[in-house]
Amino acid sequence: MPERRAALRLARLGFRRANRAAELTLGQLGWWDPERNAPIDDEAAAVIAALGRTADPDRALEALAGMLERPGTEDLEMTLRLGSQLRGRLLPLLGASVALADHLVQHPEHWRGLLDEYDGAGLSARLAAAVGADPFDPVTGSGGTAATRDPSEAVSALRLAYRGELVAIAGRDLSGERDLQWVTESLADLADRILQAALAIGRATITPSVPFRLAVIAMGKTGGRELNYVSDVDVVFVAEPADPDQSDRALTAAAQLAGEMMKVCRSVAWEVDAALRPEGKDGALVRTLASHEAYYTRWASTWEFQALFKARAAAGDLELGRRYEQIVAPFIWTAAEREEFVADVRAMRRRVIEHIPAALLSREIKLGPGGLRDVEFAVQLLQLVHGRGDETLRVKGTLPGLEALRAGGYVGRDDAVSLIDAYVFLRSAEHRLQLKRLRRTHILPEDPDELEWLARTLGFRPDHRGTAREVLASEWALHTREVRRLHEKLFYRPLLEAVARVPSDQLRLTPEQAGERLSALGFSDPAVALRHIESLTTGLTRRAQLQRTLLPAMLSDFADSPDPDRGLLAYRQVSDQLGETPWYLRLLRDGGAAASRFAFLLGTSRYVTRLLQRAPEALAMLADDEELVPRGPAEVLAAMLDSAQRQANPADAVAVIRGVRRVELLRTAFADLLGLIDTVAACDAVSATTEATLAAVLHIATAKVARDADLDAVPVRFAIIAMGRLGGAEVGYGSDADVMFVYEPADVGQDEHATATLARTIAETVRSLLASPSASDPPLEVDADLRPEGRNGPLVRTLNSYAQYYARWSSPWEAQALLRARFCAGDAGLGARFIELIDSVRYPAQGLDQDDLLEIRRVKARVDSERLPRGADPTTHTKLGRGGLADIEWTVQLLQLEHGHAMAGLRTPRTLAAIDAAQKEQLLDAEQAEALRAAWTQATRVRNALMLVRDKAEDQLPHHAGRGSALTAIGRALGYAPGFDPGQVVDDYRRTARHARRVVEEIFYGPLDEMP
Repeated sequence: MPERRAALRLARLGFRRANRAAELTLGQLGWWDPERNAPIDDEAAAVIAALGRTADPDRALEALAGMLERPGTEDLEMTLRLGSQLRGRLLPLLGASVALADHLVQHPEHWRGLLDEYDGAGLSARLAAAVGADPFDPVTGSGGTAATRDPSEAVSALRLAYRGELVAIAGRDLSGERDLQWVTESLADLADRILQAALAIGRATITPSVPFRLAVIAMGKTGGRELNYVSDVDVVFVAEPADPDQSDRALTAAAQLAGEMMKVCRSVAWEVDAALRPEGKDGALVRTLASHEAYYTRWASTWEFQALFKARAAAGDLELGRRYEQIVAPFIWTAAEREEFVADVRAMRRRVIEHIPAALLSREIKLGPGGLRDVEFAVQLLQLVHGRGDETLRVKGTLPGLEALRAGGYVGRDDAVSLIDAYVFLRSAEHRLQLKRLRRTHILPEDPDELEWLARTLGFRPDHRGTAREVLASEWALHTREVRRLHEKLFYRPLLEAVARVPSDQLRLTPEQAGERLSALGFSDPAVALRHIESLTTGLTRRAQLQRTLLPAMLSDFADSPDPDRGLLAYRQVSDQLGETPWYLRLLRDGGAAASRFAFLLGTSRYVTRLLQRAPEALAMLADDEELVPRGPAEVLAAMLDSAQRQANPADAVAVIRGVRRVELLRTAFADLLGLIDTVAACDAVSATTEATLAAVLHIATAKVARDADLDAVPVRFAIIAMGRLGGAEVGYGSDADVMFVYEPADVGQDEHATATLARTIAETVRSLLASPSASDPPLEVDADLRPEGRNGPLVRTLNSYAQYYARWSSPWEAQALLRARFCAGDAGLGARFIELIDSVRYPAQGLDQDDLLEIRRVKARVDSERLPRGADPTTHTKLGRGGLADIEWTVQLLQLEHGHAMAGLRTPRTLAAIDAAQKEQLLDAEQAEALRAAWTQATRVRNALMLVRDKAEDQLPHHAGRGSALTAIGRALGYAPGFDPGQVVDDYRRTARHARRVVEEIFYGPLDEMP
């Protein structure tokens, strides 16, 4: 009975063989109190809980019990119970690796290698001691003596030492303490020292007849210090005879030692593969430096130069090995100049995929589409091409290579992060599969239990996507899809150097071939694109040289934008305008993500392109995310007034105000399109810029009116009241500025007619100054039609006149319009008194009576039926469509009119804030509020995207989803990833709007007696 009760609790902790777990914890281990049916103490509870979190709790517990049965492990249990560090390293290892768990049961003393820090520096000494040789110094190459132990004993001792080092590395890996790069570098260092120890055993076995020097050159993953847990170790051997006259005998002896070393390694750890040597398996196992150089000069194929990329002196005579590295380096860094180099590399990648059985293609972690090889080939190709002139790219590992490419601007920041994340995920999955039984594999299993185990070893747990196995499948699909996309993109990038019409001695592609490449990248008119490239790159000037450096990367970024042709044309126009400006090309070359961002913006947004023609200096903001943080109205106003006060006349002052506005709109558009701010922040920023512009122009207009009237100061207090979207701080890129003007005499007893004339002149001057022509700026229409009596009423009124009007004539729609009113510019005291005046109008104490409610619904119905443009689709019209902005805003405003007097939270001009307040006051339930929020946000985002993409204010989302369509550009402006289905934009919009419309029908059009 106690075992059954314990088994039930252990099952809840994750043990599948709970009866056996109960048997062990109750009996052999004594960690379970049968009376309390709980662990005997907190320390035991911590161990059992940690076991339950492992990939295979049952196997981990069984192995741990086996270890604790062995003599000499008395302190293991105490350390495990008291030390969270050991629990975090040992228990995940026991649950993840059957092979290493079995090893620890047989050799439990190796658990001590999981304590404290891993001593990588002492690795050479530990392995040398195992075989009885002097420690080898991996820096100077000194040491490396023959083993003194019997060779068979030395091999056994080395095998045991190797497994102990694996335990130490894997425990820190599985605990999550160390990242992938540390793991692969540690495994490569271990391989180096195993090679060295195997040489020591070989020297004890073979007595050469003549002296010689032998270097072991690591290749492939070992050479790049990115080795797997289980992998062949690729090497090349280099030998030099001590006596040139004894060359043949020395090479024979060196080959014997190399062969013996390979035999020892095979017995101890893994196969040593020397097939990457000249002539492959048919070639001599050992060659001299001169022989290697001669072969690579005359006979080597493209793939052999690519293989040399990771060559590294690893063991033996390191000085000789480093001379080998120096000799082959020129072959590596001129390989890209070989005819058809890139074509050969691409063909190699295709052949690898073609030889994968179809049944395994989707499960191949290493070789399949979207797998590790896609990352490695893309990174190496970029390094081999651009590393000729940029030595910072001459690093061997894939992750360091990606970091170097990102740092140099050859790979975009986001692309590099995606590739790094995907590479780490794929390599980690490969490692976990290999660790299980220490067998070489890179195939994702099909068995559900195996997949569940793999997911747990990778740290995945159930979430909204489903079980841990389903989370793994989701991550797998995401990463492989992203790798494949970026592989295709980056594989073209080296070819673009040839596309960009460089001098003839560097030209790699004919114009016809270049056209084909541009077409493949997505340019619809390659011939025109080539003319742009020729114009930018022809000549020997520094400008042309920098363009030849920039364009290979930027063309791929243009290709990733919705309209590559338009983007390249705009780039040429801006470059022609700014090409001689010192900072421009330097910014694009050295500004990190600036060039990539610039290309995306030009290929996406006509709005941005037009503004940049007047404010090219704004490009500097693309290099620094802090520069893309929108500024508040006070900061913008200060910048406007600082610039305006230095101008001689109002027209010039307004021109510089427009210039500041232009830069601020670009700042916001940049951040918006690049996904650095959300919709609310974008609207806040555009509203702040509009508010500052009105305040600055009001300042200029007031001064002008005073000067024209020959007055020291205008004797009126004047304020601008923001209405509509401006009042709600919800201005979009194409919105008008809805306002009302209010004034009062500065002193009692002033001539009413004179002050009214001055106030009207100020208002008209503000409007006229902003309405003056500016071909390159978005217009800022000042719309005062929401004033009392609309267009037929006075443009400006006194505070008292407003009070009289609203007391006698105000209609429900005017009260509704006042819900968005707030002080914007001018006399703050007057503005505050105006707001105080209208609060009783817009938040009536009695709420809404049925007549008012019916009138609001009648007006809304007329708006819906009369104002929706002919031919517009009501399911995708962002303003007047079903579930669009008008639906949401009128619904929220209805609640404000009814309940605003009693509920302070509703007294806000902002739609989203009012929705939040309505939910808090239980006027909307959580689902209704979220539906309205989502639809308002989406409709606003789409309206902004339409303006950014098309450079004209529109409310209708297009439906056509063909290649190069506006819908594709709108989707990218909205943040959809490259390669998305454009129809998804329409589907997402309709779904969100449909949910909101249901809420509108429930609240706005619901029964009168059920109104919240």
